[in-house]
Amino acid sequence: MITPPEMNQAPANPFVDADRRALWEICVARDIAAFLAADWNICADDFLAEGFVGVHGKFATDPDSWQLSFPTLDSYRQAWEEQSRDFAREKFVDDPCAILYSAMRLDPIQLQGDHAFVHKKFAGELRTAGGKIIPLHWQSLFFARRTAGGWKLRGFVGYLPWPWPVGAEGKRA
Repeated sequence: MITPPEMNQAPANPFVDADRRALWEICVARDIAAFLAADWNICADDFLAEGFVGVHGKFATDPDSWQLSFPTLDSYRQAWEEQSRDFAREKFVDDPCAILYSAMRLDPIQLQGDHAFVHKKFAGELRTAGGKIIPLHWQSLFFARRTAGGWKLRGFVGYLPWPWPVGAEGKRA
């Protein structure tokens, strides 16, 4: 596979153990590279198609408003490709690759046997040349499974608010 230029701009992988390093490559390095290149093929092998499911949280704290928006990997791929094409049309003040890397983190990553639960959080913003500010404040929770071919994403609950608003109980989740 050809390495897109964005992957050459990636900061060093912050994890020491092989499992978390692999999940960072999937959820951060290849995801950013693929999205900025508007090329799904860069990250296509990071997913399990069979049984894949994605929930759109609509940036809401009320789970009753979340929707099963991606019942298949193909439905998620179509939405992802549309988002990346729309993003590619924007002109930004700062390097979007650098901003995405600085805004994104994986924390925590829970591992149990061949399963992983990965918390991906964004906290930042992008400024367009036209003066628009695109907030990067959300989180996605990914489910991954180790296969003979390495770690694969099998689904997610995404587009959730981050930071999580303080609720009636007075604490963040």
